[in-house]
Amino acid sequence: MEQVGQRKIDGMWLTVVGTAVLFFLILPTLIVIPMSFSGASYLEFPPTSFSFRWYTTYFTSAEWMSATKTSLIAAALTTAIATPLGSLCAYGLHCSAPRIRSAAQILVIMPIVVPVILIAVGVFSLYAKLGLNYTLTGIVIAHTALALPFVIVTVMSGLQNYDFNQELAARSLGASRAYALWTVTVPQVKFSIQTGAFLAFITSLDEVVISMLVSGGERATITRRMFNSLRDQLDPTIAAISTCLIIVSISALIGVQLIGRNKNADK
Repeated sequence: MEQVGQRKIDGMWLTVVGTAVLFFLILPTLIVIPMSFSGASYLEFPPTSFSFRWYTTYFTSAEWMSATKTSLIAAALTTAIATPLGSLCAYGLHCSAPRIRSAAQILVIMPIVVPVILIAVGVFSLYAKLGLNYTLTGIVIAHTALALPFVIVTVMSGLQNYDFNQELAARSLGASRAYALWTVTVPQVKFSIQTGAFLAFITSLDEVVISMLVSGGERATITRRMFNSLRDQLDPTIAAISTCLIIVSISALIGVQLIGRNKNADK
């Protein structure tokens, strides 16, 4: 009985701590969203009046819309490139020898471990020689480099729970490796690939450090414009844009989760 009581107490403490941590993580969001509906000409919390004026300012501004378009296109292209490349890399690492896999995994996570500012300076210097600064191509390449590790790690995690004998069986029956990969392996780890695609999209959409150096002018991303706006003045339009980005991120996450649930339900 004492052990059961102790387990209940431990469970309560874990619940309290977990709830406190989650609240701490979402607190900035809970503050930003109400601020976006303020009618004041400055950021205030709690808002003293309700208005959609800053959403109107955002959606009617040519500069903000151009930056939003650039970010969405860059995020879509980054996802389209990083997802298949990262998935194939994860598949190759999964099929490689353990020593090669361990060494390669260290290289894979380097973009996550290394401070982004160092990567940004290196990318800017390289792009200056190649003429890729302030171009959509340069933005997509840089964002893809940052997104690839997330796709690789996510897909490799899915492959760990995959019975590789299924692919071997298909190949033993005459299927080529590419056909067996596409028709047998990919459907089995589809949810991991979709999760990796989501992370790639969000990584590109939210990236600001590299974008500050390699994007600009007509190819400025939304995060660069937001940073410049905050530097010049505390424009409440930033709160409205942040709320829109939060909605996009949550919607994408919910979409991935619903796809995963539908997959499990089909099983």
